[in-house]
Amino acid sequence: MQELKKLFNKRIAILGLGIENYALIKYVLNKKIDCVITICDIRSKEELGEKYEKLKKYKNIIWKIGKNYNKNLEKFDILFRSPGWPIKQVKSLKFKVKSSLSSPMQLFFELCPTKNIIGITGTKGKGTTASLIYEMLKTSGKSGWLGGNIGVAPFDFLAKIKKNDWVILELSSFQLEDMTISPHIAVITNFYSEHLAPVDPNNPNYHKNLKEYRNAKLNIVKSQKKKNWVILNFKLQILNFKLNTKAKIIYFKKSELCSQLIGEHNKENIAAAIEVAKIIGLNKNIIIKAVKNFKGLEHRLELAREYQGVKYYNDSFATTPEATIVALKSFNQPIIILLGGAEKKSDFSQLVKEVKKQCKFIILLNGAATKRINQELIKAGFPKEKIKFFLDINQAVKTASKIAVFGDIVLLSTACASFGMFKNYKERGDLFKQAVNKDLSPNTVSGDRPFKIYRVIKL
Repeated sequence: MQELKKLFNKRIAILGLGIENYALIKYVLNKKIDCVITICDIRSKEELGEKYEKLKKYKNIIWKIGKNYNKNLEKFDILFRSPGWPIKQVKSLKFKVKSSLSSPMQLFFELCPTKNIIGITGTKGKGTTASLIYEMLKTSGKSGWLGGNIGVAPFDFLAKIKKNDWVILELSSFQLEDMTISPHIAVITNFYSEHLAPVDPNNPNYHKNLKEYRNAKLNIVKSQKKKNWVILNFKLQILNFKLNTKAKIIYFKKSELCSQLIGEHNKENIAAAIEVAKIIGLNKNIIIKAVKNFKGLEHRLELAREYQGVKYYNDSFATTPEATIVALKSFNQPIIILLGGAEKKSDFSQLVKEVKKQCKFIILLNGAATKRINQELIKAGFPKEKIKFFLDINQAVKTASKIAVFGDIVLLSTACASFGMFKNYKERGDLFKQAVNKDLSPNTVSGDRPFKIYRVIKL
């Protein structure tokens, strides 16, 4: 309650009514904190939907939505920024002396009753690593909570956390960029070029260059002490990924434990989780069991269907060229790949080389970056007749299924953000799975078994 006192009698601005800020508002209302909350969001009442309907009855909530949502922000005492809200917009304002900029994640760290916080960041793999650590804790019988960028707001479970519990948080660069507190155990899975251009109109935050993106990630270790830990990918040591931290550093490479996850990158994710489990003090047999049983996350090289000898994989979370390269290297079979989408100013040159080596056919989904990918493919000598454009995911999947033969892989791993054709990568992955699980051929029965047609031969 000491930390919460700073909210009493304050004019609070909620910059973007996303998952985290919505959970924060509910928490503040539940605690009956006397303050005035102004919700600033570009979306209309209709677009805010259920969130607006549930909050409109509260007299201490003011709505500043639509066209002038970001005007006069300097008049507030405290501003809580959604990760998608560009921090530059706020820092450029001339605030009152006592005004402060914060975020739900910053406040969560300040309020959390346990210091056993594990923070996982990295360009890719952070969600899988965080979920596996959580699975290990569950298997061991220890009390743990999973939240953050994975889609669960920590304020939804803050009131239930006990002093000796463990909290596992997936942390994005946008959550970390203004953080002044670091977790007890920090994990950095990897680092690639990402988020260097605005993509989502409702979450327009981005980093102006690679250095800014890197510095945001490194905030996860910036405030650590000698009693804390950093779990770092060995590849980053080779790349001279210097850390400004007092904490103990442990490097991880790859795990060879039996697992359901495919790909060399997942061996690294598993290795990172194992190092965290060792620090926590989990039994070796518990670790082995948890790794063996863990099925991975949706939209990450997820086997959507196997039909007539063709495997369909949903890797919609692969929104960068590097992530798609990792996916391609996970298979030895011929691949029909679905590429393309929103522009993020990515370099596709290395991706095209890998695609040329491993893919028999390219299906391009409409998007601002798709034209560049096509140009790079043609420049690299990929046959034009083996590239097709689509505006519809169902037609794209149908075409892929007609081209695929026994032993092939059909892979949705676009190397681009989803905005334009889709709301987000989740919708893209869901629609791909729906299309894949429709009858791809008229000769199907229940399940995935095709009819076998026999010719009767008279003896």
